[in-house]
Amino acid sequence: MPDTQRLGFAAYGRWTRQAVEANPWRQPEDALQFLDIGQDVACAVATTASGNLSSTIKPLDTTRLPGLQSLLAHAQDDTAPSSNATLANLDGDLRSNIPAAPNTPVQDHYRIRSFAEWKNQTIPVQQPSPGTPAASAPTALAPGQNLVLPEEAGQGFHIAFTFAGADADLTLFLTDRERRVASDQDFVFYHQPSAAQGAARLLGKQKEGMHTVERAAVYLSALPERVQRMTVAVNMDVDSGLTCASLSYAELSMGCATASWTFQPPADPAIRATAVVELYRYTSADGRAVWKLRAVGQGWADGLDGLAKAHGVDVA
Repeated sequence: MPDTQRLGFAAYGRWTRQAVEANPWRQPEDALQFLDIGQDVACAVATTASGNLSSTIKPLDTTRLPGLQSLLAHAQDDTAPSSNATLANLDGDLRSNIPAAPNTPVQDHYRIRSFAEWKNQTIPVQQPSPGTPAASAPTALAPGQNLVLPEEAGQGFHIAFTFAGADADLTLFLTDRERRVASDQDFVFYHQPSAAQGAARLLGKQKEGMHTVERAAVYLSALPERVQRMTVAVNMDVDSGLTCASLSYAELSMGCATASWTFQPPADPAIRATAVVELYRYTSADGRAVWKLRAVGQGWADGLDGLAKAHGVDVA
């Protein structure tokens, strides 16, 4: 940051490779388009009343960005002797450019290095030994099955709904123990893609090969105490009038850093919306507060309206 010469975050968001590659990057002014093509973008650079960029840059308040706060809380600076570009060293360089001794060149971590130099300084990736087990495949869940989520799920629980054949949407309900939302603000859908100050959010929908994928991210540890349960649901496009039988493929994938699961909701011709899985707080036998996951698969014939009303959302 120019005023303090210390590290700070000027922008935060999510960008897809497809969005970046689809834009031309020829002029310096094109850099501003980068903020427009991202999702959930927050930027410290403001505009003045005349429409010009402000010369004052203040770092983002990370406490208002649960995703970034979680990343910072679990980041580990590489302090190995072989590393010459740690965050600690970089922060020191920004605070003071005074050489340690006369005629000692100042390290410039931003200089452009040739590929050969980078390759020579890169530590070769170690290949796994023959006895190292491969990463486990996702566990397929049966209707009614429940399990205790790993502790890592609290720092990032990722959801992906993959489907084909017709248009459908991913929906989240943040509820109390009685499966009722505290207000309509706890209803996360295409018109309101974020809730609980970003702790639960939709990340967008895009085509991937023959399928369409809509993703969401939940930071369970950042959810307020009033949120005791979260329902993950899917519903058919409300304007199409189609039922879930119009989907030629439908699968919900979930996971965290250490485990993943899949569940396929029923393709019932009588329903237009389905509560696929439910996450809920639970006190284990040893007194620990944990989150559990249950595969549900319960459908509503009247689609999103019925699903929303069942969870306390005012759809009038």
